[in-house]
Amino acid sequence: MKLIASLTSPFARKVRIVLAEKNIPFDLVIDIPWNADTEVPKFNPLGKIPVLVRDGGGTLFDSRVIVEYLEEFKPWPMLIPADAEDRIAVKKWEALADGISDAAAIIFLERKRPESQQSKDWIARQQKKIDNGLAAMNTSVAGNFCVGEGFTLADIAVGSCLGYLDCRFPELDWRKGFAVLAALSERLALRPAFQATLPVT
Repeated sequence: MKLIASLTSPFARKVRIVLAEKNIPFDLVIDIPWNADTEVPKFNPLGKIPVLVRDGGGTLFDSRVIVEYLEEFKPWPMLIPADAEDRIAVKKWEALADGISDAAAIIFLERKRPESQQSKDWIARQQKKIDNGLAAMNTSVAGNFCVGEGFTLADIAVGSCLGYLDCRFPELDWRKGFAVLAALSERLALRPAFQATLPVT
């Protein structure tokens, strides 16, 4: 299979970590959707990454759909729990982490526009989502992992989100106010799959 992605996208990194944790071989194709020569729309009509091109044809897009497919494709190691309550908890964490990443990406793109066209109110609105999201995550981590006693997709989504903030917004220095999240990030950073997928600008 083939993954169309960028090296900075937190959503693509989430998928890459799942692929690495499950030891699923794939070809990585780098494509930046914002570039004039992008071919992403050929595979995803929304023009967004990541896109998974399956062996034998067919594409999947949106990182949440892709990781669900990969969990079915290779169930072990299990990253999305079978227990209904734990599964919902993991997906809630994923939604929160993805929401923070979405807000951060919006700020990044807004700041690429000419300064006269940027909306400070729009940026502030997105920043509030990031601040509230980080606070919610920081108070919700009760142990070594986001959900239960084991490593799950929740940890992958959160780690990818925090790595994106480090990459694009180093001035945010989120660790100062969120010690629990900082400790989780340090633990996740020790995993080979995280080390092999660090964002590259």
